[in-house]
Amino acid sequence: MQKRWLSFSGIAVMIVAVVFFNRYYLPSLAHQQASADSLEFNIQKEPSVLYGMVVDDFLVIEDKIKRNERLGDILEEYNVPARLINQVSQLSRSIFDVRKIVPNKKYTLICGQDSLKTAKALVYEPNPIDYIVFRFDDSLSVDVCKRDVITVEKSIAGEIRSNLSETIEELGISPELTNKFVDIFGWQVDFQRLQKGDKFKLIYEESQVEGVTVSINQIKAIYFEHFSNPYYAFPFDQGEGMNYYDAEGKSLRKALLKYPIEFTRISSRYTMSRFHPVQKRWKAHLGTDFAAPTGTPIRSVGDGTVEEAQYKSNNGNYVKIRHNGTYTTQYLHMSRIADGVRAGTRIRQGQTIGYVGSTGLATGPHLCYRFWKNGIQVDALKIDLPPSEPVQKEFRDAFDKVKSDLTKKLDGIPFPQQREEPMASL
Repeated sequence: MQKRWLSFSGIAVMIVAVVFFNRYYLPSLAHQQASADSLEFNIQKEPSVLYGMVVDDFLVIEDKIKRNERLGDILEEYNVPARLINQVSQLSRSIFDVRKIVPNKKYTLICGQDSLKTAKALVYEPNPIDYIVFRFDDSLSVDVCKRDVITVEKSIAGEIRSNLSETIEELGISPELTNKFVDIFGWQVDFQRLQKGDKFKLIYEESQVEGVTVSINQIKAIYFEHFSNPYYAFPFDQGEGMNYYDAEGKSLRKALLKYPIEFTRISSRYTMSRFHPVQKRWKAHLGTDFAAPTGTPIRSVGDGTVEEAQYKSNNGNYVKIRHNGTYTTQYLHMSRIADGVRAGTRIRQGQTIGYVGSTGLATGPHLCYRFWKNGIQVDALKIDLPPSEPVQKEFRDAFDKVKSDLTKKLDGIPFPQQREEPMASL
C-alpha cells in the first residue's frame, strides 16, 4: 500500500511539473526568443542616412553635371515646381552661386519612389570637402556643408630605376606631391637627368576625408641622394613665411620657379642648332620645349607684369612677362590665354596664365618657354639665380632643433629592398 502511494505521489509530482513547465516556463522562453528576434530585426533595419537625410523610402540617383547643363535643367526633369526652380536661380551669392556649377562634378538626387520620381532634395559636390544641399518641400532651403577633414602625417621612400615618372607610378605617389617635391629642389637637381640608383625619402602631411586623400598640405622633410650626393630640405619660418632650407641653413628657394608647368618631359632644349620640324631647316632654338597634353595649365615662374598677351603667326597664342629689371619670360603655342591675362596685368608666381596647345609653328601640343636676362635670351635651365636669405643668426638654434628632429625621422625610414631583376636602362 505504501509503495502504491509513493508511486501515485511520484506521478502526481510529474504531472504538476509538466503543467508548470507548459504554463510558465515555455511562454517565458517564447517571449525571450521573440524579444531576441525583435532585437535582431531592429539591428538589421538600421536606417540608411545620406547627407544627413534618412533615405530608406526614397530613390537615390547619382550623376555628374554635363557640359552646359544647369541645375534648373536637372530640377525640371525631376518635377521640381517652377517657383522653386526660380528661387534656386536667384540664390544670393553669399549662399551659393548656382551659375558656377562645373561639368563633371557629382550631384545626388533624393527622389520619391512614385512614377514621377519627384526630387525632394539635390546635393551638389564642387569638391571632396564641400557639398550643398537643396531641399524642396513647400519652400526651398539651402545648406552649405563641409565634411570633416583630418590631417595625417605620412612618409615614403623610393629609388629611381629608370626615371622619376616610372618610380612615381610604381609607388603610387600623387602628382601633387611630386610637383611640390620637384619645385623645392628645382634649382638644385635636374629632374630630367636623374640616374638609376638615386634615392629619396619624404615626410609629408595630407588632408583626408572619410579615409580618402584630398590634398597634400606640406612636405615636412626631404632626403634626396643624387649621384651619391645627399640633399636635404627642411621647412622653417623665420618671420616671413615658410621656406625650405638645406642642412647648412641655406635657402632652397629662388626668385623664380624653374619649371613653367608642373613636372613633365622636356622634348627639346635650348640650342644654337636644331632642325625645325615645321620649317624643315637648321636654326637656333632659343627656348626649352615641354611636352604636355593640350589644356595643361601653364604657370608664371615669378611675380611680374604682362608685357604682351596675344596671337602671332609663329608664336601662336603667347604671354610675355617682365619680372624685374633683369629677367623676362615668354610662354608660346598656348591653346588659349587664361581669362584676365592681358598687357599690364600684375601676375603672381605660380598663377595660371594659359594652357598648353599647338598654335603657331608647332607640330604637336607643347610649351616653348623662353628666358631673357638683361635683354639677352639665355638657357632657362642653366641660369643661376640668387637664392633667398639663409636662416638668420637669431633663429639658428630653433632651426637646428627642427633639423635635428626631422633628420632622426628621415633616418628611421627604410629604403625599399633592392629588386632581384635587372634595373631598366635609361
